[in-house]
Amino acid sequence: MAPGEFVCIVGPSGCGKSTVLNTIAGLEVPFEGDILVEGSRVYSPRPDVGMVFQQPHLFPWKSVRRNIAHGPRMLGKSRTEANAIADDLIAMIGLKRFADAYPNTLSGGMQQRVAIARALANQPRVLLMDEPFGALDAQTRAVMQDNLLELRDRIKATIVFVTHDIDEAIVLADRVLIMSAGPGRILREVAVKLPRPRSSAVMVEPTYLSLKKDCLDVIRAEGLRAFNQSDAS
Repeated sequence: MAPGEFVCIVGPSGCGKSTVLNTIAGLEVPFEGDILVEGSRVYSPRPDVGMVFQQPHLFPWKSVRRNIAHGPRMLGKSRTEANAIADDLIAMIGLKRFADAYPNTLSGGMQQRVAIARALANQPRVLLMDEPFGALDAQTRAVMQDNLLELRDRIKATIVFVTHDIDEAIVLADRVLIMSAGPGRILREVAVKLPRPRSSAVMVEPTYLSLKKDCLDVIRAEGLRAFNQSDAS
């Protein structure tokens, strides 16, 4: 992956999408090959690789500011430095009014914005996102996609994003990797030649619709193959 690239991984449940992220994050060890970040092998979690999960997993006893400041504090930043980093990110995600609020007072979309900001607080070179919008309603999900596109243009991190939603993948990504049913492998790599800055408005453009058809053709063919294989066994 090139620095600053946004790659989405799509595929059926159980094909290994989350395992790919976990190995990049250093949470799991690959059976074969190596994971390299900036030329260095990944053996364990590292501060320059951030991760966002489907659920926010915020500390319920900490305010928004303290949740985001947690990472910098763990890396030895003073409380003043960590809070300054947190306040910059809070402004970036549009939650300045909620800096002192606690997670249970926030909506699902707001909590996920805090989770993204927390992952960015250590200024990661790589941001991993495992279906971060999967639990949100359709309206909130669309807003979060646009928010992420705006953030992506500002932070310049390399992003690997797992999703089941082919529309989401095409809207967000520079490349879409389509995985087969387990054991997972890359079936197709689709380059998304849509201009940036980008928003969900691209979903009505002919180029977008053509890309979606190409991806769906691959997904349908693989689904039929997997179904026939399981039926035969």
